[in-house]
Parts: sequence; C-alpha cells; structure tokens
Amino acid sequence: MPNIDSLTRDLWQVVAATNEITPGLVETTLLLDTRIAITRDRDGAPIVWRRSDEEQGDEIDPATVTERLPVITGYGYIWTSFGNPPAELFPIPEYAEPDRVNMSCGSIGIHVSAPRAVENFLDMGHFPYVHTDILGAEPHTEVKEYDVEVSEERDEVLATRCRFFQPRAALSATEGQEVEYVYRVPHPFCSVLYKSCPEDESRRDVIAIFLQPMTEERCRAHLLQSMIDSTSTITDLRRFQQTIFGQDKPILENQFPKRLPLDPRSETPIRADKSAIAYRRWLSQKGITYGVIPAAS
Repeated sequence: MPNIDSLTRDLWQVVAATNEITPGLVETTLLLDTRIAITRDRDGAPIVWRRSDEEQGDEIDPATVTERLPVITGYGYIWTSFGNPPAELFPIPEYAEPDRVNMSCGSIGIHVSAPRAVENFLDMGHFPYVHTDILGAEPHTEVKEYDVEVSEERDEVLATRCRFFQPRAALSATEGQEVEYVYRVPHPFCSVLYKSCPEDESRRDVIAIFLQPMTEERCRAHLLQSMIDSTSTITDLRRFQQTIFGQDKPILENQFPKRLPLDPRSETPIRADKSAIAYRRWLSQKGITYGVIPAAS
C-alpha cells in the first residue's frame, strides 16, 4: 500500500452518488487503495466502513455496522474520510438556488490519477480537437489570455476571464458564441466550472468534477451539473455531459505517466497552461504526494 500524505488522508473524498445507494444493500468500491463498503439506513442516512467480507449487492442490517468511517453528504454525493476531515465540504452556493436543475451525471472509471483528471478539466486548449463542433472548432483554436490566482484565504486555485468560442456551449445553446469560463479548484481532487448561461446572461451554469482516487493511477470521475435550463430534460442534460466526458476519457487514458508530475521541468508548458501550472504548484506547496510525482527536492 502506498504512503498516503496526511492532507489526503484528512480530506473528504467522494465515493458515490447518494441516490444510487439502496438502503440495506451493500455497494463496494476502492478509495486510496483501500476496499470500502457503502449502504444507507432506513432513513436514507449513508454509512461507510472498511470492507471485510461484504460483497456487492449483499443485504445488510445497517445497525450492525459498528466501525464506521466519517461521512457527509453534499451536492448529491456521499463523501468519506480516513482521517479527521473538516466540518464542511467546500462551498458551491449555486447548488442551493431553487430554480436550478441539479443532477449527477454518472460515475466513470478512468485509468489515470485523480490529479491528472483535474488538470484535463482545466485545459481549454483541447476543445477544438477533442470536442469538435461542440466546445470548439477550427479555426477558433486560440486560448486567449486569462488570469489565475492561488488564494491562501480560500485555499483554492481560481482562473478567471477564460474565454473561448464554442459552437454549442450547452444543450440549450442555439448558436455559437464566445463563452466565458471561471474555474475553481477548491479541493486537490475536485474542480468546479462556471460558464456563460445561454438562457440567462446574468447567471452561470455550474459543472463540477469530483474525483475519487481509487489508486495512485486509477480514479472515478463523479460528474455534477447545476444548470439554468427550463426546456431540456434531465436525461438529455446528462447525455450531453456524458458525451463530453466520453470524448475526454481516451485522451486522458493515453497520457503518460499516469500520475501527475509536479516538477515544472518534467513537462513543457505553454502560455495556455497557466491554470495547470498554478494547480501543480498548489499541490506541491500543500504537500500532496498521492497520485502525483513530487518535484525533486
């Protein structure tokens, strides 16, 4: 078993969509190289523990589970920790707005580390080539200048003024437009994207990726959408997001090494990679070693 840094051990880690866990039935998964089991009690409260001999789909009396891991629910997902997690999850206040359509968009396994997947989420340069005629198209390939900051007060990476021409920025879009993005990385293995909303110019749609680090080179991506969309069905919104991620998955899985190198000399960045550079530096400063290749000291 790899050595897990203390910060990663104390973080809340996503493990499942709440509504996909059936009360009294066991769901099994892997977190930080450790087998865990999940269920919900008759009131719907989640229970997570280190798995012993339980198998997927077993029936269980939740009251018999005594050695439980910490658990919290947020944004439609169940989160747990092997250490001493904070009292609350990082905030996504838009999720509580009553007119939003909130949905989980699936949990997808990826043969790559969680930090690699976060970095891909931050990258706009691949839009015209991987998401052709949806999130990008030639000749609109330029990543325009944008701003990045690492906030010590909020403990997050923030990229603003990110602009990119997109033929179909959202399911509700009817024509191409220059879309403005804001990226937040409020957790080493999670990122939140705010983008122009075709239905209401004064607000932003929210898309988040919560990565479950299963091993140092495998993760599960749990996808969230919080949308301003009065016309599309939840099924169609989910399918749109799953299409986007399905295009990303093979690109991600062909990256090498599987873990994210933190040494700035290990991979050659370009101007468009400012957010990725800041993210790598932030991980290094925090002392994250799980799923990364630490910079040489």
